[in-house]
Amino acid sequence: MASRTASELEHAKAVRAMFSGIARRYDLLNHLLSMNVDKRWRRLVRKKLQSILDRPDTQVLDVACGTGDLSIELQSHAKAKVIGTDFCRPMLAVAATKDNRIPFVEGDAMNLGFADNTFHAATIAFGLRNLSNFADGLSELHRILKPGGKLVVLEFSSPIVPGFRQAFNFYFTRVLPRIGGAVSGSRGAYEYLPDSVSKFPDQKRLAALMRETGFDDVDYTNLTGGIAAIHIGTKR
Repeated sequence: MASRTASELEHAKAVRAMFSGIARRYDLLNHLLSMNVDKRWRRLVRKKLQSILDRPDTQVLDVACGTGDLSIELQSHAKAKVIGTDFCRPMLAVAATKDNRIPFVEGDAMNLGFADNTFHAATIAFGLRNLSNFADGLSELHRILKPGGKLVVLEFSSPIVPGFRQAFNFYFTRVLPRIGGAVSGSRGAYEYLPDSVSKFPDQKRLAALMRETGFDDVDYTNLTGGIAAIHIGTKR
């Protein structure tokens, strides 16, 4: 693990506090604000890993698992063992009420409490952009994967359809914070969302960053006009 700066530690503290404050309303808002398309996106992540999930001798780690939706999607179609981890305890408490088959472990994505070369696959959905250092986060994910292991990243990205891009950006920056704030009681959390996405690498830059980290066969699939994208890579 790379040592973190004071500003990176402060960022992590603020993000943990923010998600702790919206944990109970998080699922409702996810599905409401995405019109349930987030469920389809998670199914697509699972399909990317189905050949690994079908094997009973494999382990898959869902990092920044939040309230556990992706962990549950993976385990529901798996013979593999799925573990979820997140550094926000209130989010994990919600996850634990949904599925008692999955170990939900409190842990920091920047310093995962697992040995090198442990997992056959790892996922991170809507969590990479919340890390204080994207490159260091990818390096940590690379560390815990076995050689040949797969990483799948599901994250908001840059819309690729010009007219749609403007309409979505208006919704994302003007409408979403109002609705999210009204329902969750924390408008700041839903102002943070578009701000964090604007600072996150676009599809091509994230793919390049994964290659620089040591992943081969890096590819990505745009979802819903590029609102989000699935990136996948294999550890050398």
